[in-house]
Amino acid sequence: MRSLRRTLSLFALLSTLVLSSCSSLETIEFPPLPDAQAAPTPSTAEQRDIYAESLELLNEVTVKGRAPKTGYDRAEFGKGWKDPDRNGCDARNDILSRDLVDVTYKPATRPCVVLSGTFDDPYTGKTIEFKRGQGTSTSVQIDHVVALSDSWQKGAQRWDAEIRLEFANDPLNLLASDGPTNASKGDKDAAS
Repeated sequence: MRSLRRTLSLFALLSTLVLSSCSSLETIEFPPLPDAQAAPTPSTAEQRDIYAESLELLNEVTVKGRAPKTGYDRAEFGKGWKDPDRNGCDARNDILSRDLVDVTYKPATRPCVVLSGTFDDPYTGKTIEFKRGQGTSTSVQIDHVVALSDSWQKGAQRWDAEIRLEFANDPLNLLASDGPTNASKGDKDAAS
């Protein structure tokens, strides 16, 4: 769980930086990801070097303020949860399935609609017993790590509708979270 938190924290930081300094993700060329099984685990000294190099690179990033929210509407990112991986389940249920343990599913369906499960919230450290239903489903919400409004202010208004829809349902930018904590985060960025 700790490596997932670290990966998501790094993703949130990098996403915020990318969105802050670039007008469009289409202009960024990312190197291919290395084969995780082929890569040796770095030593503690190597990890410190990587961390130090990351901080040096971070200092080179130009920090810009947010653009205004002019024109922002949640509907600009599509209505409701979609099924981006076409597995028959919407992104919300995919994330609940991924982030909860001891999951139970709605009978007579493919393992898709999550009815209950246990969630260890990475933001608060709370363990939450999730149960689908009116008045209970909101105890576990799905957080857009980089909020949609924040992404809008940092360049997403220039994306076409399909890219915004993909971003809103991207599992790399989604994380189950304690409902009240997610609501209080609102559209704040990583710096906030």
